[in-house]
Amino acid sequence: MTISKNKVVKIHYTLKGDDGTVIDSSNGADPLEYMHGYGNLIPGLERELEGKKAGDKFHADIAPRDAYGEYDEKLVAEVPRSQFDVSAPIEVGQQFQAETATGMAVVTVTKVTDDKVTVDANHELAGKTLHFDVEITDIRDAFPEEIPEEPTGGCSGNCSSCGVGCSGCGAE
Repeated sequence: MTISKNKVVKIHYTLKGDDGTVIDSSNGADPLEYMHGYGNLIPGLERELEGKKAGDKFHADIAPRDAYGEYDEKLVAEVPRSQFDVSAPIEVGQQFQAETATGMAVVTVTKVTDDKVTVDANHELAGKTLHFDVEITDIRDAFPEEIPEEPTGGCSGNCSSCGVGCSGCGAE
């Protein structure tokens, strides 16, 4: 059986950065299980898995455009400190949900001064090439009740909501 749409796939993976540092891994845990063909993984990795079979092992280098997108300086903003609860400490690395021009987004605090807080709405892996080592441990047909209903119109046209853009999900 090969990986294609409507297959439930289990993989072990190790994700590394350009410098070889491990960013994430399923080693020592249960394999990651996902439904293939519905954008449950970054687009580049899902494409790499297409057609493979249980037992296959491979390495894949996924470019930013096929992962979390290019880093976008427009997603970095300075916000007046007065817009935050003055009694709450704000520190670099904290994350908040914030309303942006494209809807709700998670922002990370990157700088704090007495009067301004700099926040970044880019995904932490935006602009980075991702290096995966993958082993496919199991593939099975999805049960009918597991298969999601196909949405009409792709991602509803909100191409910035997934961080990949229309080229990533195939929407128009």
